[in-house]
Amino acid sequence: MSVRTVPDQAVARHGWVQALGAVLAGLAAMVLVAALGLWAAGAADLPDGAFPRVVVATVVTAVGGSIEMTGNAGGLADTEADLTVLPLSVTLTGALVIARGFLRPLRHRAVAGGTELAGWAGRVAVVWLLALLGLALAARQTFTISLGEGTLGDIGDLFGIEPEVGFATDVPITLLFGLLWLAGVLTLAVVVARGAPLSGRLLRFQTSVRPATYAMVVLLLAYVAVGIVVALVVAATRGHAAETFAVILLGLPNLVWLALTIGLGATWDGRVEGPFGLPMPHVLDEVLRGQDVAALNLSSLAEQDGRVWWLVVVDAVLLLAAAFLMAVRSPARMRAWQHAVHLAVALALTVLMICLVARISAHYGLSVLGIGDLGGDLAGELFLRPRVWTAVGLALLWGLVAGFLGGLLARQVHGGAGRRCG
Repeated sequence: MSVRTVPDQAVARHGWVQALGAVLAGLAAMVLVAALGLWAAGAADLPDGAFPRVVVATVVTAVGGSIEMTGNAGGLADTEADLTVLPLSVTLTGALVIARGFLRPLRHRAVAGGTELAGWAGRVAVVWLLALLGLALAARQTFTISLGEGTLGDIGDLFGIEPEVGFATDVPITLLFGLLWLAGVLTLAVVVARGAPLSGRLLRFQTSVRPATYAMVVLLLAYVAVGIVVALVVAATRGHAAETFAVILLGLPNLVWLALTIGLGATWDGRVEGPFGLPMPHVLDEVLRGQDVAALNLSSLAEQDGRVWWLVVVDAVLLLAAAFLMAVRSPARMRAWQHAVHLAVALALTVLMICLVARISAHYGLSVLGIGDLGGDLAGELFLRPRVWTAVGLALLWGLVAGFLGGLLARQVHGGAGRRCG
């Protein structure tokens, strides 16, 4: 009687069918989250059956795709619009599902050859690009803007002005950044997952890179979990359930990861003008509205609501927990200063990533007969951008302190385990 080896039993196939399944599962999850979020936000009432195309456009932007805004108002008027924002709830959902699908065939493996990993990733990438191409071609729509009643409406009727604003995908840019997004997700999945195999050349890095990366992923997910709890409490006690669920399903990481950086002491510059607004909490809108450029930080937020100082406490507690988690997953021989360096670098890179993906820029306007933005509900501007290097520097300092303390705490755990074994 033959005996099957452990690898034969444990290793699943990873061919084209499995690649198709991983990609379709990820896209289906993203479409579902985006559709529910947009429905909660009221986008189901968009004219001309535009809702499905808006959902597709949301998924495209969630993976780094580029959506170009277009405008047309006839020969006597002009419209312009631009929008840069990543719906990070959709992004995070897709990343988690695709990463799980990518890792599943590789489970229970200690080592995998570079050729094998590259071949499996290549299959996923090919299917991903084909699917993304279809989404990019479908993400296009045009809307007519009502001038309303009164003077503007009379001018529009007189000159036959029917302003339109639409969107379409920049396909080459979308495919490029979508591929880079996938590469980042797959790389991070292999680095983070303890059960994922590494090639022989990378094994020496797993003791330093893998625990720190895992701790940062857990930290980011912990902030999302805390944000969900807070949002549900707000929805239950203050109402506005639909708007709250829209925030959860579309942009919760945008807010909670922003809060993470602010709790570290970072400053974001921003402005809100016109009908634009930030969904939650309202204190952000109060700080940013009415100024050319407002500084969003602990000090400016505390002027509106003193409870914002709790962000520092939350940062300290969760960072220390992440540092301890990193240290206990590291070899016992590592010293506290090594843990400090590892966490400092990991946290600095994490904050840099947040600064790159959480920035927001939006503007639209209508001009008639050469007159600039007409204001009211026909023009608006919103932007939010970080002071990147200040934020990264603060993250380094926090990481050094938290990493050192986490290393000291983990030493007690390692020491206690050693004494029990002895």
